[in-house]
Amino acid sequence: MKKLLLAILVVASSCSSIDCPISTKVAVNYGFYNASEQKDTLTDTLSVWSQRKDGTDTLLYNSGVNKTTLTLPISYQRPEDVLIFRIADTLKSVTLDTVWIKKEDIPHFESVDCAAHFFHTLTDIRSTHRGIDTIYIKNPSVTYDTTVEHIRIRFKDRH
Repeated sequence: MKKLLLAILVVASSCSSIDCPISTKVAVNYGFYNASEQKDTLTDTLSVWSQRKDGTDTLLYNSGVNKTTLTLPISYQRPEDVLIFRIADTLKSVTLDTVWIKKEDIPHFESVDCAAHFFHTLTDIRSTHRGIDTIYIKNPSVTYDTTVEHIRIRFKDRH
């Protein structure tokens, strides 16, 4: 028993003193607002696709309802991400908007013991305006911090 305890202490003391982050998710947080800049609930059904380099698309978010926020991944090696927002209302009317997000990718290094990651600085955003009234960057710095709202969207009146 003493040998086992001694072995555990030796192994534990030999580990690196560098603590790698437990959560290494780097994503963009979107907030939905009304014309008065108050949180708004998107009661319609929202799905979001991303266009890949080869021209195909991939579904990032599927059929969310009653949303006030949304978190989506961001690419690591493209200067601009292209997203397609699909909004379907209760009458099955569908609105598609394309959103272009320009960004700078910043390599983030903590230690040789930790995996390499990228942080991002959002530099520009624009969209079509079929269902989106206004879209803008609130906080351009995209890091591990999941509490920061990066982009605000105001949708056109849906009633």
